[in-house]
Amino acid sequence: MSRGRIGIWDWAIAAGVTAVLLITALSGSSVSLDPLGYVLLAAGGLALAAHRRAPLMVLAVTGVCALGYQAFGFTVPVVAYLVAVYAAVRAGHWIVAVAGSLLMVGALPLVILVSGNATAVSDALTQSRDALQLAWLIAAGAAGEALRQAERRADEAERTREEAARRRADEERLHIARELHDSLTHQISVIKVQAEVAVHLAAKRGEPVPESLLAIREAGREATRELRATLEALRDDETNPPHGLDRIADLVERAQATGLDATLTVEGQRHDLPAAVDRTAYRIVQESLTNIARHAGATTASVRIDHRPGAVAIQVDDDGKATPDTEPIPGVGLLGMRERVTALGGRLHAGPRTAGGFSVQAELPVERTS
Repeated sequence: MSRGRIGIWDWAIAAGVTAVLLITALSGSSVSLDPLGYVLLAAGGLALAAHRRAPLMVLAVTGVCALGYQAFGFTVPVVAYLVAVYAAVRAGHWIVAVAGSLLMVGALPLVILVSGNATAVSDALTQSRDALQLAWLIAAGAAGEALRQAERRADEAERTREEAARRRADEERLHIARELHDSLTHQISVIKVQAEVAVHLAAKRGEPVPESLLAIREAGREATRELRATLEALRDDETNPPHGLDRIADLVERAQATGLDATLTVEGQRHDLPAAVDRTAYRIVQESLTNIARHAGATTASVRIDHRPGAVAIQVDDDGKATPDTEPIPGVGLLGMRERVTALGGRLHAGPRTAGGFSVQAELPVERTS
C-alpha cells in the first residue's frame, strides 16, 4: 500500500465523508447548535486525507472525534471511524484496529451517559448501537484485509516475473559466455601453439629466445585458464574459483616479462575478503597492466594494494605518454572496471597524472564480521 504524499483522491474521500457527516447532523430530528460538535465532525472526516500516510494516527483521531461529537449530542454514525478501521487493516495493523474498535464499542455508550444530555440519552444510545454495530466494523476490517492480501499477491506476482526475467537474462549471458569461450579459446590456442613452436625451434637451434616470445606464450596459457575459469564461474562451479589478490604477484611478473619495470607494494594487514571484492581487485590490476602494455608506451609501472579498515584500495600508476591534457578514452576494459566497482558500492578514478602517465585508483568497501 502506497504511503507517499497525500493525493487528490485522498482529499476527495475525506471531503465526501465530511459532507456526509455534516449533512446527517444538520438533517437530524434534533439538530444541535453546539459549534464544537460540528468542528469535531469536520475534523474526523478531513483526517481521512492521511489514511494512507498515517493509518494509526487517523484511526486515533477519528475515534476521538467520534466520541467527542457523540458527547455533544450529535447522534451521527461514525462513518469516518469505519473508513479508518478499513485503512488500518489494509496497512496491516489489524490488531490495533480490532483493539480500537472494541474500545469504541465500550466507550461510546459511557461517553453519551457522562455527557449529561438526559433528554437525548435513550435515542442516542439506540442510534449509537445502530451506528457502531460489530458487523459494520467486521465488514470494514474484512474489506481492508481482502485488499491487503490482493496487493500482497500482486507484489509476489511482480517479484516472480522479475525473477523469471533475471533467470532468462542469466541464461542468455551464460549462452553468450559459452559462445565467446569457444571462439576465443580457439584463436588463443592457435597463438599459444605458434608461440610454443617458435620457442621450441629457437631452443633447438641454440638461438636465444626473445623475452617477448616467452611472454606471448605465457599470456596465451593464462588467457586459456582465465576463459575456462570465467565460464566455470558462470556455471557456479566452485571447484576452480576465480583469481584474487593472491595472484597479483603473477600479474606483475608477467608484466615484467614483457620488459616493463613493474613493482608491487602491499600495505596493511590483509583479512579474508568477500569473493566479489577479491575477484574485482584482481581484475582491476589485470586490466590496468594490460592497458599499460598495449597503449601507454610506459617503461615503469607500480601496483599498490592497501588493506584499510573496512576497505581495500588499489592503485596502478605508469609513466606512459598520457599527459594532464590528454582526454582519456573510455574503452571496454575501463567501462567494465567501473561497472564492477560501482556494483560493489566502491569508487574508481582513472585518468592522467599531473607528473605524466596514467593512474587507476579504486577503493572497494569490505564488510567486517565480528
